Amino acid sequence: MLTHETDKNQLQMIDVIYKIFGEGENINALQMSTRAIVIFIVSIVLIRISGRRSFGMKMPFDNVVIILLGAILARAVTGASPFWPTVAASATLVLLHRLCGRILIRNKRLGKLLTGETKLLYKDGKMMHNNMKDCQMDKEDLMQEARLQTNVNTLDNIEEMYCERNGKVSIVKKDKA
Repeated sequence: MLTHETDKNQLQMIDVIYKIFGEGENINALQMSTRAIVIFIVSIVLIRISGRRSFGMKMPFDNVVIILLGAILARAVTGASPFWPTVAASATLVLLHRLCGRILIRNKRLGKLLTGETKLLYKDGKMMHNNMKDCQMDKEDLMQEARLQTNVNTLDNIEEMYCERNGKVSIVKKDKA
């Protein structure tokens, strides 16, 4: 009798869960909203597991994870894919990103392959045209970065400019001494 009563309670609980979250693509606004709440919490947990790298460094390697994570989790909210397998796939993606991040720290060659390398764009008054070409930049792009970062329209006070691995340009100013 206890088993029959337990089974009945479990079935009632499953029925309540289906009413709250729905099933498949035929879900109403309330069910989609409850899914969104759960996915929001799951996303926060996954981001914390993924670490600061994925949202702090903004490198192509990291951006891929951000885009994929958003796309996969959105499917769980809309019911386009089964809810828990979608969450499991997202967790797998985050753990894979974290593992790759650790491998990249230890293997510089693989790191260079996946995340790229810093390129010198300008040094001692000379533009490095081959590196600029590799970074798909021209003189106007360098001038724009100089104006944005140093608030001047000249490269006279700039010693070096680099295209960093994340695609941003960094500037090293000349010493005033």
